[in-house]
Amino acid sequence: MITHQPVVEVVEAGDAMVEKTPSTWTSSKFAPLGAVGVAMLSITIGASIAKQLFPVIGPAGTTTLRLALAALILVFVFRLWKFNFRTSALISAIPYGMSLGLMNLLFYMAIQRIPLGVALAIEFTGPLTVALAYSRRRSDLFWVALTLLGLSFLLPLHQDYSTIDLRGVGYAFAAGICWGIYIVSGKRAGSVLGAQAPALGMILAAVVVLPFGLVEAGTVLLRFDVLTLALLVAVLSSAIPYSLEMFALQRLPAKSFGVLTSGEPAMGAIVGMVVLGEVLSLTEMAGIAAIVIASVGVIQSAR
Repeated sequence: MITHQPVVEVVEAGDAMVEKTPSTWTSSKFAPLGAVGVAMLSITIGASIAKQLFPVIGPAGTTTLRLALAALILVFVFRLWKFNFRTSALISAIPYGMSLGLMNLLFYMAIQRIPLGVALAIEFTGPLTVALAYSRRRSDLFWVALTLLGLSFLLPLHQDYSTIDLRGVGYAFAAGICWGIYIVSGKRAGSVLGAQAPALGMILAAVVVLPFGLVEAGTVLLRFDVLTLALLVAVLSSAIPYSLEMFALQRLPAKSFGVLTSGEPAMGAIVGMVVLGEVLSLTEMAGIAAIVIASVGVIQSAR
């Protein structure tokens, strides 16, 4: 799935910058909005291309190459070799990197079995749960109910169980749990390691999934055609969206950024239909819409 940077710390920095430099809104009013849209499109297209690698190296092999190549890119972008890290600081990156690696692995295992838009919507319950956990408003119970309604549309609770792969659903839920842990641990890693946290987290994530990739794909991981396609996935799923989100976060209020990114499951459903030919039922589309609306509602009511 998604390799977002530590959300809380960067967002706060973005808010501060917006307050200090309001002229950015007048000079490039629509640029941040476009950056978020392109970032979401890039992430979902990257996932669609990754799915085409599954028959060759499987989801574990694809995750391994994607994270390893993305880590290599970030190491050079941040010139990681120039920094001296304390052992205590590096330890703070361990849960962040582990949750990042497992989140991506489980998400790829999910989209191998269920449509991209459905997997994104189910996985989105992870950060949504974190947001609700920090909320103290009774009105948020409505958004919880709407989320549950959306999930009931996505899961075959009142349908034939053959319509959706339950194992894929389980992987998506597990990826959502890892996403929630990633957000919480990312806050601490970001405060301790600063801008270098994503690069270190990506390295640790690649190390975590490497054994799974080697077992599933072995030396096929080193084939030139596989590496080429995996590099494209790494750029689309990590390098491009990371850069665009950093640009947008420095120019948008946190709430606006959160509302915009809540549309990612819907974007995934559209890309899945166009690129992969994944046709969703009206019930599934209604479920995705309900979860997107619930996410927007939680962000709007957040303190």
